[in-house]
Amino acid sequence: MAQQRKNQPTQVADRQSIYVQRGEYHDPAFAFDFKWPPIPRRQFLTERDRAFDPVTATAEVPLDISRDLGTDYPATTPLIFCRYLRISAEQEYDTHYQASGEIFFVMEGLGQSVNADDRIEWGKGDLFCFPGGRQTVHRAGQVDCLLFCATNEPQLAFEHLEPPRPGNAAIETVHYPAQKIARRFESVYARPRTSTDSGQALLFSSAAVGQCRNTLPSINVVINTLEAGGDQRAHRHNGVAVTLALECEGVYSMVEGERIDWTRGAAQITPPTEFHSHHNRGPQRMVSLVVQDEGLHYYTRTPGFSWV
Repeated sequence: MAQQRKNQPTQVADRQSIYVQRGEYHDPAFAFDFKWPPIPRRQFLTERDRAFDPVTATAEVPLDISRDLGTDYPATTPLIFCRYLRISAEQEYDTHYQASGEIFFVMEGLGQSVNADDRIEWGKGDLFCFPGGRQTVHRAGQVDCLLFCATNEPQLAFEHLEPPRPGNAAIETVHYPAQKIARRFESVYARPRTSTDSGQALLFSSAAVGQCRNTLPSINVVINTLEAGGDQRAHRHNGVAVTLALECEGVYSMVEGERIDWTRGAAQITPPTEFHSHHNRGPQRMVSLVVQDEGLHYYTRTPGFSWV
C-alpha cells in the first residue's frame, strides 16, 4: 500500500506532462488567415448523368468533394452532404445516416419510405424529412424512382458527434406534398412584386424547429422560381448554396463574372460570399431546389445578405 501511494505522485506528474505536451500555440499577425481550402464552384454533371441513366441499378450517387474541401469524411459543402438515390422499380433501399436530420426530394417516381414508426407515401415533386440516426427503408413503386437527399452529416462528423437519440431529435417527420406546394405558390405568384423582393420562393419548415423557420435548425430548404425572361439580381450571402435544377431550359447563373449554364437534374455549388445572379431566357418558369447552411447563419445573426 505504501509503495502504491509513493507511485501516485509520479503517475499524476506523468499525466500532467502529457496534457502540457498536447498543447499547440499559434500567433499569426492576422488571425483570420485560416488554412481551410476554399469551397469551389462546382456542377455535378457526371453524377447527374449516372443518376438519370436507366442502366444504373439501385444505388446512391454521392456528391462528394471532400478531397477539395480537405475533409476525411464525405461532404458536398463543409456542413452538408447530398446524394442521389436511384431505386429500381419494386426494389428497396435502406439508408442509415449519421445526421440529426435527413431531407428528401422526389425527382421521379412513386414509392414509400419508412423510418421507425413513420411512413411517408411519396410522389414526384414531394419533399419530406425524417429525424436522423435511424434506419430508413425506401421502396419504389412500379417504375424506377429518383430521390435527392441532403443531410448535415459533415456537421456531426466535424465534431465527432452522434445523431440524436430516438425521441430527442430537433425535428419531426414532415411531408410536403407536391399538390400543396403548388397551391402555396399560387399566392406567391399573386403577390405584388416590389424592388426589395429577393425572389418568388417557398421555404419549408415545421413547428418542431420553432422560430428559426428552417427545415433543420442549421439547414434551410427552398424551392426558388424565376419567370420566363426574368432576372434575379446579383446578391451574396454567407451560406453556401447547393442548387438542384428542376426546370431550367435557357437558364444560367453569373457567379463573380463566370457564366454557368444550368443542366436539368444537375446540382451545383454556389460558394459563400460570392456575388451571383440568375437569368431565365427560356420559355418556361425556372424551378430549383436550394439547400443552404444559412440556418446556421440565421442563428448566429450572420446571414451577410446584400445586393450588388
